[in-house]
Amino acid sequence: MKILVVLSLLLVATSAKIFERCELARTLKGFGLDGYHGYSLANWVCMAFFESSYNTSAINHNMKDKKIVSTDYGIFQINSKWWCNDRKTTHCHNICGTRCTNLLNDYLNDDCRCAKIIVTKSRGMKAWVGWKNNCKGKNINRFVHGCQL
Repeated sequence: MKILVVLSLLLVATSAKIFERCELARTLKGFGLDGYHGYSLANWVCMAFFESSYNTSAINHNMKDKKIVSTDYGIFQINSKWWCNDRKTTHCHNICGTRCTNLLNDYLNDDCRCAKIIVTKSRGMKAWVGWKNNCKGKNINRFVHGCQL
């Protein structure tokens, strides 16, 4: 069993990627995020920058009383308490119906599908602190400028 876990982690690590800005913009547009739920492509690219620096293997732990209470995964930093299942977070809701490890590779289908669920079922893009603090209401055109979309 330990060998299977190690092999799974190696597969995730070898398929992780840090996207270039325009490459990510084209990819997200291809998955239908441009204009989704009223949010421009620039909003999605800006959010991904401030959440993960375009890194598909980004993982961040949320702590309370020196204990991990949930973890954020992937390019959009999708949370294990509500949206995905990491088999570690107690009282996990898994609203996106996916394993959190599926959000750590360079194929963004699962990430985009879950991001669409998040903006639809929560507070829009306000669910992402990186977007709320750095993108909301700001001139974010630079995130797609020159990308020839």
